[in-house]
Amino acid sequence: VQLQASGGGLAQAGTSLRLSCAASGRPINNYAVGWFRQAPGKDQEFVAAINWSGEHTFYADSLKGRFTISKDNAKNTVYLAMSSLKPEDTALYYCAAGNPRGDYNDYSGYDYFGRGTQVTVSS
Repeated sequence: VQLQASGGGLAQAGTSLRLSCAASGRPINNYAVGWFRQAPGKDQEFVAAINWSGEHTFYADSLKGRFTISKDNAKNTVYLAMSSLKPEDTALYYCAAGNPRGDYNDYSGYDYFGRGTQVTVSS
């Protein structure tokens, strides 16, 4: 599975962005997909995940209510809708797919990884 993240860019605080993680090679409905981010000088951080069927979603506690993950199997794409953006949301966002055997917030549990898309939020 090849993953391509897109949709990042420069946004003002308080606005919204929607990131896309487009999969190719295999149907995304076979896999869970997670979003992660890493800001300069900081550790990687779990953002959100969605299970293979799309029925279950998981979020970092600090992001609940502002971020929404969804899956469109027909388009083989997973989305991350981000609202009320804050400067601290500035980071490289990237997606991963697979069938995690442990927690969905564990990056090492995924099998396929995409390059990231940069999100920069100005105050």
